[in-house]
Amino acid sequence: MALKRVTMQQIADACGLSRNTVSKVFNGRGNVPDSTKKLVISTAQELGYYRYSAEEDTQSGAGANIALLTQHKLLSHNFGAYFITSFSDQISRAGYTMQMYEVTPDELAALTLPPLFDREQVAGVLGIELFDRKYIEMVCSLGIPTVFVDGFARAGESLLHCDIVSMENIASEMALVRHMVSGGAKRFGFVGDIEHCNSFYERWVALGLALGEAGIPVDRDLCILEEDSMLYEDTKWLLQHLESMPQMPDAFVCANDYLAIHLIAALKQKGLSVPDDVMVSGFDGSLESTLIDPSLTTAQIPSSDIGRLAAGVLADRIRHPKNPYRWVNVKTTPVWGASTR
Repeated sequence: MALKRVTMQQIADACGLSRNTVSKVFNGRGNVPDSTKKLVISTAQELGYYRYSAEEDTQSGAGANIALLTQHKLLSHNFGAYFITSFSDQISRAGYTMQMYEVTPDELAALTLPPLFDREQVAGVLGIELFDRKYIEMVCSLGIPTVFVDGFARAGESLLHCDIVSMENIASEMALVRHMVSGGAKRFGFVGDIEHCNSFYERWVALGLALGEAGIPVDRDLCILEEDSMLYEDTKWLLQHLESMPQMPDAFVCANDYLAIHLIAALKQKGLSVPDDVMVSGFDGSLESTLIDPSLTTAQIPSSDIGRLAAGVLADRIRHPKNPYRWVNVKTTPVWGASTR
């Protein structure tokens, strides 16, 4: 169900009440007479305000906060910035407030929640840029409605008690590889930590599938598969890996645009032309992919749409906690830049 754009002020006007009173009902704060609560809830239901389409929601005792758990600052990169803007907008329209918690390395290792995380006040959890398997399993065991965006590598092989919303990786990545095969590439390398997250792992799998179609073997000696914490942004570090390869690939498939942009810089420093000597593809559809020279062949991720969808899935999980868990993939779209022939 799509979230309807109904504001608290519209509900307040329809009830003949102040916005503050309506807010108290939604957030469970302050003393509001039962008769007023019922009026607000029934009016919200009539107007299509998603959070209160069932009166039971206000009687469950759960808080009205959504806890966003992450390991990284989301606004520092393209996907996170667009995602969080659309998610927060939609979840607030559903009657919730959002609190962001950055999980520290110590909390990750100890499998503990951030100290200000109050389970009594949390109606649902969103996990994004959080890829540690044990930590994800711990969060899922809390019994709180939970949605993760992406997940740990091979997450699809685990019986997780949560919903997952992710970008579709296989079809678009295979299209990018097929495109480079048609451009004459016969030797391929992959750049990125395939164990970092499920999306990176699926892009690696897609490379193997597409090369298998073409009768081309996957050669790990032509790949840079170091841990994600390594110095991928360091041109000298990348050059050392390129120099150690037995031969230069005809094409590199990079796990995201960030890696592809840094790889192109290293290839240029090595004196190679992109795409004449080596073709390069990324994945994300970031703004930077259009600004570099040459422009990057990539796959566009609809970040804002994923944010809105994640809000809807989480709101639905809160209302219907016993429904089967879902894994939702959102279509991505290949974008043909000048970094491939």
